[in-house]
Amino acid sequence: MSEKDAAGREATEGAKGTGRMRAFAGNTLDDYYDHDIREHPLPGRLLIGAIVRILWVITKFLWPWRVERAELLVNDARGRVLIMNHESMLDPVVTVVTLWLAHVPVRIVYKSELDKIKPAAWLFSRAGGFPVERGTADMKTVRRARAMLMRGECVLIYPEGTRVRRDEDAQAHGGYAIMAQLAKAPVQPVAIIGARHLRFRHRVYVRAGEPIEWSDLAAEKRKEQLAEMERVGMERVYALRDELRRDYPGVD
Repeated sequence: MSEKDAAGREATEGAKGTGRMRAFAGNTLDDYYDHDIREHPLPGRLLIGAIVRILWVITKFLWPWRVERAELLVNDARGRVLIMNHESMLDPVVTVVTLWLAHVPVRIVYKSELDKIKPAAWLFSRAGGFPVERGTADMKTVRRARAMLMRGECVLIYPEGTRVRRDEDAQAHGGYAIMAQLAKAPVQPVAIIGARHLRFRHRVYVRAGEPIEWSDLAAEKRKEQLAEMERVGMERVYALRDELRRDYPGVD
């Protein structure tokens, strides 16, 4: 078998969990990470679907939010890496609720420390979340994300790593680019404003951008492409954020 064939076989095998998941017991966290989210047991999917709808009602009432250019998010059937600036815990709720209600499979990367909280790990795994070891070269997570993308699932990542209260404090990390590169998946920028200081009935705006294709990049070599995608990706996120601020002055 050639090296190319072996790589193709590895990608195919790694893109799908093995064995059928059970409805009520017997599944590990890894089962939830490594199976297509659309293959998760029906009771769990129904539960998450109910939670999503409750969150839609509650968050829309407390902080009226709107996703602009949502068609760019929900009308693309490809697996994509979604990158977004991070202002509060409302950010992933808005994005995941929007995608879930549109039947777009989405995964969320979260910090592995949360797995120490058993109820949180249980809920996140069923909602499509999967952990990353921050501050390390976590290639297991990279390979897992590649498999998800190749199955047609979206992977939502916050390159800033933590909530940012001031623009000057933002420090973006580029791990998302290697996930996308290995899966040959586009990177799609999304921006949010209005979520830093959540107040009752304070409006929140989200805007989706066009996916960045690898063929759009000027660089030709893999390492150079990786560096360019890391730079261009967050530049597009911040450009969208700044557009929103100009369109909705006073919202921050």
